[in-house]
Amino acid sequence: MSAVSKSIYKPLSIAISALGGIAAGAVFGRIWQQVAGDSAPPDPKDLQRSNAEVLAAAALQGLIFGLVRAAVDRAGARGYRAVAHEDPK
Repeated sequence: MSAVSKSIYKPLSIAISALGGIAAGAVFGRIWQQVAGDSAPPDPKDLQRSNAEVLAAAALQGLIFGLVRAAVDRAGARGYRAVAHEDPK
């Protein structure tokens, strides 16, 4: 990848990742509402919530964020390749 391509891809990649993080947060919030019936996931410092509930929420959140991040990064790389005709490595 040339220096010009890197300078174009890097800010684009950062913006796409930020949007992916926002989307992942929204997806997690909706899934958590369906699973637990709560409007907000438990805070790890809230000792009134059980360990199982807090750890399950953290595991689900990590899974969703990782999955969405990989999907968004992959889509961004494919989109860049379609426009620039080179891989963003």
